[in-house]
Amino acid sequence: MSLIRYMQLDVFAARMGGGNPLGVVVDAAGWTDDQMQRFAHWTNLVETTFLLPATDPRASYRVRIFTPTREIAFAGHPTVGSAHAALDSGLIVADGDGLVWQECGAGTLPIRVEGQGSGRELFVQAPKAHVLSEGGDAEGRLAGVLGATVAGALPPAFVEGGRRWWIAEFADEAALRAWQPDHAAIAALAKASDSLGLCVFARSGSGIAVRAFPAGVGIVEDPASGAANGLIAAYIAHAEPQGPLARGYEVSQGREVGHDARILIRIDGDAVWVGGRTNTVIDGHVHWNRA
Repeated sequence: MSLIRYMQLDVFAARMGGGNPLGVVVDAAGWTDDQMQRFAHWTNLVETTFLLPATDPRASYRVRIFTPTREIAFAGHPTVGSAHAALDSGLIVADGDGLVWQECGAGTLPIRVEGQGSGRELFVQAPKAHVLSEGGDAEGRLAGVLGATVAGALPPAFVEGGRRWWIAEFADEAALRAWQPDHAAIAALAKASDSLGLCVFARSGSGIAVRAFPAGVGIVEDPASGAANGLIAAYIAHAEPQGPLARGYEVSQGREVGHDARILIRIDGDAVWVGGRTNTVIDGHVHWNRA
């Protein structure tokens, strides 16, 4: 039976326990697809990642990301959390520009390292996004899901970038937080459009509040979604290039499901950086027979 280093993390947390949990197998060389999937099913976390030697010469390491039921190409909190684990385990070090390069199913992505120790924050450059539809067509597809909710300044949109999400703005933060969505309707929309589901947001001070419903992968509500927030940021920058949020902002997410995530967005031209702080909760070893 192999003794394998394993870390369990709290990603994008405003306070300990407020972020999105992630399991990381630090050295997964030699694990088969089936073994990774079986372990991810056992952890029963939203995602579990496996760190591997890079195949791209530009990359510092490679990561594979699994939900309890399937592998996915990219997600924000597993990306940031995997970089945290790779750095803390000594698997990698940042280069002279303060970057590490993570190879995943969405390509090789830069991750910016800022600060040290418990105050360190990591930012991944999200995959390039593009708007598949917005305005009337998107409004029609979402009418049965959003019901009588009052729309915000931006029209709904369908956006792709590593993942595909429907996005809608609410006019009021209190209404966003109190909303009781029809989860079956979101699941039907996700299936019909081959998307993760719906993320909704409302402006809140100098930032936004977000709720994400990735019914396409069987999750009712995500407490902290880096990928969804990257697409929201790309859409805001596209629709309001001179607006107050066009250079970046802070996101609050997860309070409706008992979490308290803090996600930081930075927008530099067409580059969207999604980041925040990660806490190590468990650092030990897994006794796991891979046979």
